[in-house]
Amino acid sequence: MGERIPQAFIDDLLDRLDIVDIVDSRVKLKRAGKNYQACCPFHDEKTPSFSVSPEKQFYYCFGCGASGNALGFVMDYDRVSFRDAVESLARTAGVSIPETKERSSQAIAADKKRKQIFQLLTQATAFYQQQLRKHESRIEAARYLTKRGLSADIVKNYQLGLAPPGWDLLINHLIEANSSLSEDTVKKLAIEAGLLVENPENQRRYDRFRNRIMFPILDVRNRVIGFGGRVLGNSEDNKKQPKYLNSPETPVFHKGKELYGLTYAKKIFSQIPQLLVVEGYMDVVSLAQFDIHYAVATLGTACGQDHLELAFKHTQEVIFCFDGDKAGRNAAKRALENCLPTMQDGRQVKFLFLPEGEDPDTLVRQIGKDSFEQMIGKAMPLEEYLFDSVAENMNLATMEGRASLSKKVAPLINLLPKGIYRELMFSNLARRTELDLETLRELMTETPDLTPQAEDSTAAEMPQHIEFAPDDVHAIYEQIEREDEPPYYTQNPVEQAPTQTVTDHSGEIDITPEKRLTMLLVQTPSIAEIDRDLSVLRGSKNEDIKRFLEIYELLKQRPNYKSKHQIVGSRLHTHGNNDIDQISEILKRDHLAECQERIDYDPISEFEHCLQQVQTKIKKLNTNNELKSLSTVKGAGSDAEKEKARQLILKRQQELNINTDKH
Repeated sequence: MGERIPQAFIDDLLDRLDIVDIVDSRVKLKRAGKNYQACCPFHDEKTPSFSVSPEKQFYYCFGCGASGNALGFVMDYDRVSFRDAVESLARTAGVSIPETKERSSQAIAADKKRKQIFQLLTQATAFYQQQLRKHESRIEAARYLTKRGLSADIVKNYQLGLAPPGWDLLINHLIEANSSLSEDTVKKLAIEAGLLVENPENQRRYDRFRNRIMFPILDVRNRVIGFGGRVLGNSEDNKKQPKYLNSPETPVFHKGKELYGLTYAKKIFSQIPQLLVVEGYMDVVSLAQFDIHYAVATLGTACGQDHLELAFKHTQEVIFCFDGDKAGRNAAKRALENCLPTMQDGRQVKFLFLPEGEDPDTLVRQIGKDSFEQMIGKAMPLEEYLFDSVAENMNLATMEGRASLSKKVAPLINLLPKGIYRELMFSNLARRTELDLETLRELMTETPDLTPQAEDSTAAEMPQHIEFAPDDVHAIYEQIEREDEPPYYTQNPVEQAPTQTVTDHSGEIDITPEKRLTMLLVQTPSIAEIDRDLSVLRGSKNEDIKRFLEIYELLKQRPNYKSKHQIVGSRLHTHGNNDIDQISEILKRDHLAECQERIDYDPISEFEHCLQQVQTKIKKLNTNNELKSLSTVKGAGSDAEKEKARQLILKRQQELNINTDKH
């Protein structure tokens, strides 16, 4: 313990940390221009005079004169020794203190090389920015950036540049800019910085990035540590190149620990409200163009625990944004499992699924900032997505389905850190499965598995949708004109298919149109993808209509719900077993199931006709209610009230006459 800590290690440690994060974790800072400020923790004051500079990595109090770097602050604030302060910072950075008494020549060389690499990356950034203004291919680059809707301010703020066509333009520039170093030294440093590539067969060295729009990647200290490049043009040669190319792992760049865009978010917000994790840097830049400045992106890798720990240093809410296709859902499941160990109490993770084929870049340009942020606001909380993703294809209305759910979810919940959130998740699982907590904890040692199971064979209690011809659908919907008529569908014997046999009720289908709306929606969730005017239904007190509207709204908020099992799982959580029993009963009471394999069926067409029937019924009931309320004004009341009553009576008589003509 008495050994001297190498200065090279201390320098490297301070390079890895941001003094703003170190101070803010102990004293809450507020942005003040380029710096941050607070009331000084080292003397009593009411007006803030304590300033922290992220650029200089230094703090200073204009009141008492206290000053220093992150290490000095920890020593003074925590009142610990030099070694204890270094150990505290080392734990924060996730590194170990080397056990050496003297600074080795290797450490000195590594420190020097690290600084030289930073210098080359800064020079490369300036070179790419200059080429975007002056190189002959700038016109094609400007055309691409304009097509993507990026303004000059965004291009400048994100330091975008151009790597022009050519094999050695950058390396020649770096050799000229570092005349104090030998050409071979510059090339070796550029290779280690990820700027050059060396052919192992002939040792030829050439620029890694060519004919690409360049996106500098910055660390939390605002230093360039790497690049991402997007290929320009559609030539045959370009088509053979990867569309996006990132820097390789280097002494200063580790893609598994960096988030593109985080530095820019820190510049905008003194306290980042939330971070939206998207797929690529173009998504981040495009969202910034629409004043959405809290997007970050991983760099060609899945979002891991290191990414999340970095994100949670700056905010308490992380939202993952994925495409709604199969690849997006698989990526979401990987992110879900990675984030569970990081979910300390107070942290929030949500999942947002975009329409298939869309990404944040294209979607925000179509619908605008407000609509996009409304989608973000409806993102699915982690706990909801966890249960939904695991319960995919499970029939939670059965004991077998709930048993499968408990066996798969319990090991995942066990990955959560101990705390209130973990206990609430177990309680949530207990409610969904009707198992006691002790039984669930016995399942915790199972290996976590997010692979969806095959369609549950027990789903017979909730049959698949029924198939029959649209023409027959039209025939079975008879308008209900009198309240004393049975609320069943009645098949039209003239239009009924000759091969179709329906028993019970002498051709009537024992299900109300209100219940059938729910049945069709649960069996075919894609029905909710179409925007419809449901205002007529919203004032209804009918419990079946209320249930239908709740499920319809759920599917609007959760476009990734593609099966009835996901709907049932959500309703089980929010409404309990009684609601699920009623939905199951609705699904079982379809007497046309025998026609499923023999007659073509369009569920959307049937839904539209059923919806029209329900809306017509409600409108007529509303008319009747108005007539009842106005019946007392036939011989009394104002002229306006009498005229309104007369018009309603005429309207009702016309409806009845039309109905009589039909029959």
